Amino acid sequence: MQRWRVPLGFLSAAVFLFFARPTWQTLVAGGIIALIGLALRAWSAGHIRKNQKLAISGPYSWTRNPLYLGSFILGLGFTVASNQPVLVLLFAGLFLGIYLSVMRVEARTLAELFGADYREYAAAVPLFFPRLTPLRLTPQNEDVAKFDGSLYIRYREYQATLGALGAWGILAAKTVFLS
Repeated sequence: MQRWRVPLGFLSAAVFLFFARPTWQTLVAGGIIALIGLALRAWSAGHIRKNQKLAISGPYSWTRNPLYLGSFILGLGFTVASNQPVLVLLFAGLFLGIYLSVMRVEARTLAELFGADYREYAAAVPLFFPRLTPLRLTPQNEDVAKFDGSLYIRYREYQATLGALGAWGILAAKTVFLS
């Protein structure tokens, strides 16, 4: 599923944009939700050092998969903006079908890479839905606790923002022309 998640994401975006019938109200409400998802993705990108250090700071102290949670919130925002309740089912099915298996595979990979440290972290921090309070860092982990904006660029997280802006532009145009 890891290979298919990006192509399926583009395909589902095209389906969403085609069937969407946004109004200004749903566009604004969905936009607020989507911005929260984008912000979470940006914050997450600045705390992850892929396969080098176990990410446990920032949003990773609440959930083991804040990037995917951000994607979920972003997708939820687009679903609200679409003003098409049937798309909720499509979104939920695609997200669960794709990301649940991806999160499990990544958890196994992280357990292999980081061993007992990851198992201890996984026991304290939920896979997807966040904890109510953040995991407290130990002194030896404090060096990785700071947000690093260069990681946002390095992992090309700005592409999610550009894609969201493009899709939002299409939804806004549909709102103008369908009104």
